[in-house]
Amino acid sequence: QVQLVDSGGGLVQGGGSLRLSCAASGRSFAVMGWFRQAPGKEREFVAAITWSGTKTYGQDSVKSRFTISRDNAKNTVYLQMNSLKPEDTAVYYCAAGVLAGLGSQADEYDYWGRGTQVTVSS
Repeated sequence: QVQLVDSGGGLVQGGGSLRLSCAASGRSFAVMGWFRQAPGKEREFVAAITWSGTKTYGQDSVKSRFTISRDNAKNTVYLQMNSLKPEDTAVYYCAAGVLAGLGSQADEYDYWGRGTQVTVSS
């Protein structure tokens, strides 16, 4: 049975850092990524990484502050978030795709985590 367990969210002051983790079980995945959804907004692509380590990022505002990485031996993907801003407040979802791809589109993914809340205070 495939399961994604995402964790690491919390409340942090602006300028602070958080590291999200997503542990997958049941099989390995060609691409793993993170999306986020703020209240009243659509789900937004944040970052993705392939099995071989190719990374893709969403908005420019994220590229310089967030870093995605993965540990294939642990079947885990991470999102290091630095210099957090109030506009980063959202529920962050881990996703995993069986087929290879850049991972920037939600329909590339087959499995989703339940989400972890990130709240950044001003």
